[in-house]
Amino acid sequence: MGIEEKLPSGVLLTTVEGLAGYMRKSSLWPATFGLACCAIEMMATGAGRYDLARFGMEVFRASPRQADLMIVAGRVSQKMAPVLRQIYDQMPGPKWVLAMGVCASSGGMFNNYAVVQGVDHVVPVDMYLPGCPPRPEMLMDAILKLHQQIQDTKLGSNRTREVAELEAAALVAPPTSAMKGLLR
Repeated sequence: MGIEEKLPSGVLLTTVEGLAGYMRKSSLWPATFGLACCAIEMMATGAGRYDLARFGMEVFRASPRQADLMIVAGRVSQKMAPVLRQIYDQMPGPKWVLAMGVCASSGGMFNNYAVVQGVDHVVPVDMYLPGCPPRPEMLMDAILKLHQQIQDTKLGSNRTREVAELEAAALVAPPTSAMKGLLR
């Protein structure tokens, strides 16, 4: 017999963090940053067949000051990296980055001096989406997973503590180059 039974119908109990997370995940506005063939799939995801409007993301923002999600679709050249960083810095916080495609995630097949080997060398990435190019269904799945990550984000001093714990765990973890066998 808890407080839920004593409340009249229509009363909703939640936390401030839960409500803020729900509002944030339901109002993502993506910035356009299509650099290669992945951008065609990103545009197809916004079109009528896949319809990102059901998630409140129907309008891709041309101004970084109106966006809080950057979808980096395609390979990033060394000359484009400073522009990418400048656009990221102009976005208001909180902001999230989704690396779409194998080229944005790790440089892809372009292992040369002209292509950045992973956009995480330029901006912090929240979600990686593999594929060459990834299908619109995969992008929508990554966006839904990012929604869940955003909803579970803590606020205030709880967020500061969570970030400190994650950074400490990352510093203690062995580097990938030292791992042997199956990487799990």
